[in-house]
Amino acid sequence: MYDPDTIAALSTAPGTGAIAVLRISGPDTQAVMHAVAPAMLLTPEPREAVFVRLRDAEGAVDEGLLTFFPGPHSYTGEDVAEISVHGSPYIQQRMLEALVAAGARLALPGEFTQRAFLNKKLDLSQAEAVADLIASGSRASHRLALQQLRGGYSQQIEGLRDQLISLSALVELELDFGEEDVEFADRGELIKLLNGIVEVCDRLISSFRYGNAVKQGVPVAIIGAPNSGKSTLLNALLQEDRAIVSDIPGTTRDTVEEIISLDGVLFRFIDTAGIRQTQDTVEKLGIERSYKKAAEASIVVLLGDAGALSEGAFRTRSDVLRKRIGEGPVILPVLNKSDLVPDPAKKAAKGMMHISAKKGEGLAELKAFFVDHVRALNTGESDIVVTNARHVEALTKARQALLSAKQGVENAISGELLATDLRQAQYHLGAITGQITVEDLLGSIFSRFCIGK
Repeated sequence: MYDPDTIAALSTAPGTGAIAVLRISGPDTQAVMHAVAPAMLLTPEPREAVFVRLRDAEGAVDEGLLTFFPGPHSYTGEDVAEISVHGSPYIQQRMLEALVAAGARLALPGEFTQRAFLNKKLDLSQAEAVADLIASGSRASHRLALQQLRGGYSQQIEGLRDQLISLSALVELELDFGEEDVEFADRGELIKLLNGIVEVCDRLISSFRYGNAVKQGVPVAIIGAPNSGKSTLLNALLQEDRAIVSDIPGTTRDTVEEIISLDGVLFRFIDTAGIRQTQDTVEKLGIERSYKKAAEASIVVLLGDAGALSEGAFRTRSDVLRKRIGEGPVILPVLNKSDLVPDPAKKAAKGMMHISAKKGEGLAELKAFFVDHVRALNTGESDIVVTNARHVEALTKARQALLSAKQGVENAISGELLATDLRQAQYHLGAITGQITVEDLLGSIFSRFCIGK
């Protein structure tokens, strides 16, 4: 499925650093590495770093370390070499040119991992986990990516697919003996097995809400009237002066977004323009954007001034906001500036909080609410969580085919139609791990990787 040529790329981030690593993979790896390190007479022992003097056609380039990984015991399954040089951009560029002059070509984005997949070193879901692991920005996203890379998720998908293959074999065996009216697959047992597979698909699909929140970061919109303390709250959560704080209404006219990690989960906090009646055209655009961000958020913090609003009036505002943004986000009414009102007024009703963003009062409870919200999304008993929208689509299509097969069993449809539904379910599950692939799909997946990986 690919030309077995030799590829090379810079595997560390471009720019100045202490060390840069260049990677080579392919059948001519040994020839290329000897060409750039001519004083190295023998091929190094596998996985043993050796000191080398690196040269190109113009002369000496650098001194570094070279490590050789013979195939198939390497990342790509081919001969691989990694060369560590000093992190000068000039050295990096000159070494890349030397590798190309020696017979390699520059690798495409994700080409090393694509070769690992094509050489069966990784399945497709594990290959996608490599990209997620590189992009992980929190403890939770790192844990999920590492878990998927280790293959637990793949094993579950392949287990489901193996069950379907066994079922299909029995159904198709009946077709071979159609004239003798022989039944190899007990229909009651078949429905029981289909129900079990559908249940697993349902659990994996439902886990995507949690997995996607962890992977992408949980969007939290802070919305409310002007001077309710939205920017002050954002600054308090970030513990820095990120948003402008002013007594002048309408100071914030556009959204301000920042990311912080709470208990290992990333949250994207969005400070929005104050909601009020205005004739200012620019401010109106900011207010419309506030509603849009609120509708797209997972959590909406509806902030109010505790000194200016009763809890009843504030709850009415919450109901109005719900009608405006729909049923998707969780709305948390929060009365701010509790330090300016008497103590009895700080006793919030159920589902409402009192805080003082300026004094830092109630922020711990607010942060705990955010973390508990994310944890509540993970309702499954299994540790396996789906983080990829492509996988959810495949699981959904497999589930539809399974339900169609179940309905067919109940209605005693012909074995040919039943076998077709079972094969469709197998196909969609196989697309997750790469048992069933098309070239366009692989191109789309690996093009999102960084070059050198």
